[in-house]
Amino acid sequence: MDIRKEYSLKAHNTFGIDAQADWFIPYKSIEELQLLARDEYFQECRHLLLGEGSNMLFLTNFHGIVLNSQITTLETYEEDEAHLTLLVGSGVHWDDLVAYTCARGLGGLECLSLIPGQVGAAAVQNIGAYGAEISQRVVSVHTVHRRTGELRHFAPEECDYAYRHSFFKTAEGADYIVTHVLLRLDKQPELQLDYADLKARVAARSAAPSPEDVRQEVIAIRRSKLPDPAELGNAGSFFMNPIVPPSRLTELQETYPDIPHYPAPEGQIKLSAGWLIDRCGLKGFVLGHAGVYPRQALVLTNVDGEATGQDIARLAQHVQQQVQERFGIELQPEVRYIS
Repeated sequence: MDIRKEYSLKAHNTFGIDAQADWFIPYKSIEELQLLARDEYFQECRHLLLGEGSNMLFLTNFHGIVLNSQITTLETYEEDEAHLTLLVGSGVHWDDLVAYTCARGLGGLECLSLIPGQVGAAAVQNIGAYGAEISQRVVSVHTVHRRTGELRHFAPEECDYAYRHSFFKTAEGADYIVTHVLLRLDKQPELQLDYADLKARVAARSAAPSPEDVRQEVIAIRRSKLPDPAELGNAGSFFMNPIVPPSRLTELQETYPDIPHYPAPEGQIKLSAGWLIDRCGLKGFVLGHAGVYPRQALVLTNVDGEATGQDIARLAQHVQQQVQERFGIELQPEVRYIS
């Protein structure tokens, strides 16, 4: 097993923050994780599961063990006339999986195209876009307990999925290391085109659109709005869209009748965090080495590649203060702060 000491994480987070880990351990199998679990130091040491770091902001060096999945299983688990179920390793690059399914005409993941990160992190974060979430496709999440080495498969209801949330983001759930995710795809896709701009673009592309058609339009939209992390350090959407009761929306519409809003579970309303930030005049705003992306206010960037995690966090705090003062709404980071 390859165990690395005092390892730079700059290549393992999309902000390009040059933080360092005391220990960095890439693992390729369940057996390697179970071997680690028998080590007393590993059981007690602080740990962090890190894929491509597309949803993490390192505020300081990480004093502990960073685990990196290199489990790249991708195989058919079950198949019937309507569905195909794939067993996918946690180390598979998410968009490679989406490309694989769409090229085979399988429906269910196309709206989640071009989201960075690994499959394991996608299941933990419950990634979503254009009305779709990975939780809608999860059959089970396979894990190893880092202290006992116990294998456990979590059914969807045990994952406690909600908007950008799962059981694995809780203190108890953090001890379960995701090794594989079982996903069910549709062989006769019913495309989910709830967003008007995406629906119009797909309709213009084809009268009988396929998952691949939807994927290509989602990619085009994302590339038009979001910077490539390889060129400009960022973590995509930095803040979650706020959820408010209908009465709060009514109050806001008195001053802002054009405020975008969407239905959310349990009769709540989802607002656009990007729109709120934009209305505060913060597009293109720069604070030190960190900035709000000029083409999408929801994205914070490492402007010149020299930003620290603290620089990004200070900018985020400024954005939160401005939105709070103007709208009375508290934005919550989607990005996870690591200190």
